[in-house]
Amino acid sequence: MAATVVRYLRSVGAAATAPAEPVEALPRPDLRAVRDDERLPVDPAEFRGVLGHFATGVTVVTARDEAGPTGFACQSFASLSLDPPLVVFMVGRTSTTWPRIARAGTFCVNILGAEQGPLCRAFAVSGADKFAGVPYDAAPVTGSPRLDGVPAWVDCRIQNVHTGGDHLIVVGRVEALGGTAEGDPLLFHRGRFGRFTD
Repeated sequence: MAATVVRYLRSVGAAATAPAEPVEALPRPDLRAVRDDERLPVDPAEFRGVLGHFATGVTVVTARDEAGPTGFACQSFASLSLDPPLVVFMVGRTSTTWPRIARAGTFCVNILGAEQGPLCRAFAVSGADKFAGVPYDAAPVTGSPRLDGVPAWVDCRIQNVHTGGDHLIVVGRVEALGGTAEGDPLLFHRGRFGRFTD
């Protein structure tokens, strides 16, 4: 199945072989904080609590720049478009990993399985060597780290970056992807990991 999808993407021109262009880590116009007169009367803790009722999948977004592999845990990932094949994720403007991904111009979304909560926690820690003891290989088109044992992966080039409040909205053009038919996803709901039950 994965080979069929890769062949399809190549046939429609999604798998261009041109080298990735670095992306401006902080797109212009200059990012700015929200002014006090623009703030809605919503308590941040209440906002997080209410939105926490929305269960999401969990991913690790990885890239490789001149310093080596990098990545971060990300639950704000979604498909965006079928034609052309696009995906999207959001990253905090204060992220220290994002500028490295922007410099690489490419990334791989590693969709985590139900047993991979510890892997997610390892990539959620700031400043640590997140790849210590983590086996991976190179995604087939961009060479971004593809983590061993993930049930699905999506290999991308950065197409656009938009501002969204205190986050950036990163749109990726899908170059290759693959997945397995077995296994449950890792879910995140109200601050905890979970899984489907029968």
